[in-house]
Amino acid sequence: MKVARRRFIGSAAGLAATTAVTADWLSPKHSVSYRRPRSLVAILNTAEYSEKTEALLMDGLRLFRFNVLGKTVLLKPNLVEDLPGPVNTNANIIGAAARCFLRLGAARVAIGEGPGHQRDTELVVHAAGLKPHLADRQIEFVDLNRDELARVKLKANYSGLGELWLPRTVLDSDFVVSMPKVKTHHWAGVTLSLKNMFGVVPGMKYGWPKNLLHWHGIHESILDICATVPIHFVIADGIAAMEGNGPLQGIARELGRIVLADDPVAADATCARLMGFDPLRVQHLSEGGRFLGNLRADRITMLAERIEGPIRPFAVLPEFRYLLARTVL
Repeated sequence: MKVARRRFIGSAAGLAATTAVTADWLSPKHSVSYRRPRSLVAILNTAEYSEKTEALLMDGLRLFRFNVLGKTVLLKPNLVEDLPGPVNTNANIIGAAARCFLRLGAARVAIGEGPGHQRDTELVVHAAGLKPHLADRQIEFVDLNRDELARVKLKANYSGLGELWLPRTVLDSDFVVSMPKVKTHHWAGVTLSLKNMFGVVPGMKYGWPKNLLHWHGIHESILDICATVPIHFVIADGIAAMEGNGPLQGIARELGRIVLADDPVAADATCARLMGFDPLRVQHLSEGGRFLGNLRADRITMLAERIEGPIRPFAVLPEFRYLLARTVL
């Protein structure tokens, strides 16, 4: 049953991707727009996680003109299960990012996550190796599955949910940073900075693995969440990525990149291109390019390395072969 359901969802997404948007998405379903004239993206090349990661990341962050002085910064990594391999955002990058934002003047840095599979968040944090990075008193971890909640009206209406209960830590943050692990996904095609925001929806209210969002449509829920909780910056961990049957059972793929961006759509489009995919064929990216950020390459300024597609595209399940780009950008 699981395989059949996954293939049905994948096939449905593929059909939608070939026509860019589904028929009932032709009229605007959002009350906000975060698109700007141009978006900034930086690709940092590095082959490993090491003590040099923080210096590399700091140099990359300084390429962007943002101000976090005196602000509360929320880092939202992808910590989903206590499994080996490239399942979770690497703790070295998370800790380095937290220290970098403090050095840039942030008043407080919180690392927040609501794992979608493992209900024991403490176990995931320990297994991911994040504990040593929480020793600094200015850095704290918040379990978003169990945080204080507030009922919020959604700023887009793709899923039909209308409203969600969301964590106070997320709503009260001044600067939200999505820190995904670059992976393929057996239902969404890819899981990058936009899909990563599923983790702000509390499991104690909506179940594991955030079942309500799946029932109302993964792509639709992604759009609604990201319209309501805007992502201010992206740090995507693509040093050791995942291909195949992601996000949990895929295999490691060495990509050797960290992607930084001031626009989540531009970040995800760049990651998709690095994976050998056409971002226009990812349903939530195609539609998100209308109001969540810039999808087209001619509206993205590359601050560091240029995009070089892989010699071999990332492996995907058969139902997601439509994602593969005809040409490597």
